[in-house]
Amino acid sequence: MTPLAAPVIFLPLKPTENQPKFDPTRYFCGHTRLKLKLTALVAVAVALLQCSARAATNFLAAADFSDLALFESWGVAYKDGGQAGDGLQILKNHGINCVRLRLFTSSAAQASADPYNYANNINYTVPLAVRVKKAGLLFSLDFHYSDTWADPGHQATPAAWTNLNLTQLAQQMRTYNSNTIATFAAAGAMPDYVQVGNEITSGLLWPLGQLSGNDPSSWPPFAQLMKAAIQGIQDAAGAWLPKIVVHIDRGGDWAGTQWFFDNLNAQGVPFDIIGESYYPFYQGSPTNLSNCLNNAAARYGKPIFIAEDAFPWTNTCPSSWTNSLYGFPPTTAGQVSFIAALARIVKSVPNQLGAGFFYWGAEYQAVPGINEAGYNTASFFDSSGNVLPVADAVGGMGAPLLLSASLDGSTLHLQWPLSGAASKLVMATNLAPSAVWSFVAGSIQTTGTVFTVTLPISNNAGFYRLQPD
Repeated sequence: MTPLAAPVIFLPLKPTENQPKFDPTRYFCGHTRLKLKLTALVAVAVALLQCSARAATNFLAAADFSDLALFESWGVAYKDGGQAGDGLQILKNHGINCVRLRLFTSSAAQASADPYNYANNINYTVPLAVRVKKAGLLFSLDFHYSDTWADPGHQATPAAWTNLNLTQLAQQMRTYNSNTIATFAAAGAMPDYVQVGNEITSGLLWPLGQLSGNDPSSWPPFAQLMKAAIQGIQDAAGAWLPKIVVHIDRGGDWAGTQWFFDNLNAQGVPFDIIGESYYPFYQGSPTNLSNCLNNAAARYGKPIFIAEDAFPWTNTCPSSWTNSLYGFPPTTAGQVSFIAALARIVKSVPNQLGAGFFYWGAEYQAVPGINEAGYNTASFFDSSGNVLPVADAVGGMGAPLLLSASLDGSTLHLQWPLSGAASKLVMATNLAPSAVWSFVAGSIQTTGTVFTVTLPISNNAGFYRLQPD
């Protein structure tokens, strides 16, 4: 049989003498469990072209869970169906395959005085990273290069580094990164991905590494710091070098993205993946996101992922958010529908360069006295601590692409996970090498956390499959 372009479900309907006898063993490989359901003349089989577990998780369906241990210390419980459990295992159970953890340069005294704004230092993050690895999840490390939050408006140089000149600061970056990566590796928590800075559109380590759109002379110092940081990672990682991510906050801004990465490339800074923050209430419409990701993939030819995103599951979110949700309601269903829309965008990036999706603040829950800027209303967990359907939606982006089917009288119901967001349903009447696969007209809907389509069974129908659009 001619190899197929994507994982497939075959539905041989109304077999004829010209069709080969249905042999389920031809449509299975690896560790797939065979489950056949014969109803009248319908036989269902699932074909997986990629048999390894790694192949099934090459798309990062990820969540930032940096404050898990902090929230646990405050007595927050994470639940699934009302049953308390380990938050990381709950993520894994719902399909999440990668966890991002941020890293501050804060001291023990700073972390003790203000845990919410300073806790995420090396002593806090290494044990949490070990938990991530032991849970069987990939680990993405997010260097902030600051004692506290770093973002486009805040890139404060660590207090202990403020008296260094540019040359000394670059050496400090190399040493710090090397020592940090070595520490994680020694603990058995080597990062799989490393972000060299967090939302560094305006540079990092201000003022020496600050970027100015009107000052081209600001780029060489910034590039010197970036190269030193990456060299430090390479020094410690050796042959186990993690993928290097450059993360900015311009998911809805192609002009800003082009300005940044054109200049970065001109400086010869080596990196592997482009990361873009995209919050609808900050970065604009999903249409702008699609334009930015598609153009970036075409221009730079590198994998690209949404490095941060969030959407409210309740209308008690900040009022400034509700004015910019682009027609998606702030409800649990609206949260899922928004993620499904983003799945279509990321999965449609040309040349399969849409590499992943990271949900930010997934662990947040309301804690008295802590100003969480509303992100407790946009997390993976409701006000009772129960995991929400959004976790399945995000996890579904990295799920094996299986097309399943059921019959209801003369009606055929097909469904597939969000990993098939950019796939189309096609049909052929036979499996001959010369068979013509044609697009199946039908209204594809998002039902819960999966895509569904309902079709009448036709006398001419034969075999269905999903293939890239």
